[in-house]
Amino acid sequence: MTQTSENVTWLTQEAYNKLKEELAYLTGPARTEISAKIAAAREEGDLRENGGYHAAKEEQGKQELRVRQLTQLLESAKVGEAPAANGAVAPGMVVTIAFDGDEDDTLTFLLASREYASTDIETYSPQSPLGSGVIGHKVGDDAEYELPNGKAASVKILKAEPYNG
Repeated sequence: MTQTSENVTWLTQEAYNKLKEELAYLTGPARTEISAKIAAAREEGDLRENGGYHAAKEEQGKQELRVRQLTQLLESAKVGEAPAANGAVAPGMVVTIAFDGDEDDTLTFLLASREYASTDIETYSPQSPLGSGVIGHKVGDDAEYELPNGKAASVKILKAEPYNG
């Protein structure tokens, strides 16, 4: 999965390949498609009142932003193995915590970058207050993190297992 240390992102080989495929599509077929849309809209006449042209240009801008994001991510990526199931919280793991030691008030989430955000489980970045507060702790440990209001919150690590999504 991912682990950020400084500006390095750790990716499994599978994740790296998936992101490379997305980049190849965006810089190849997707660029050709958007150029054709822009050209067709341009032929319709007055560009100031041409909604199709403006929509295509906006789509092109979003696409190019994603290309830059992927390029930067892949340039700084280190390909490696998913985290070991040793009970320590690390990026790429599904973590279950209890708030203030209350075993009934729990949260289970994936600790990973947004490239791994999943629809089946909530995802927290390792750089988020909660993510940075629990990273490195082991099952059974208490950890603290800072809330947006500046107060500290404490949680107990109940589980930490590699994500198999």
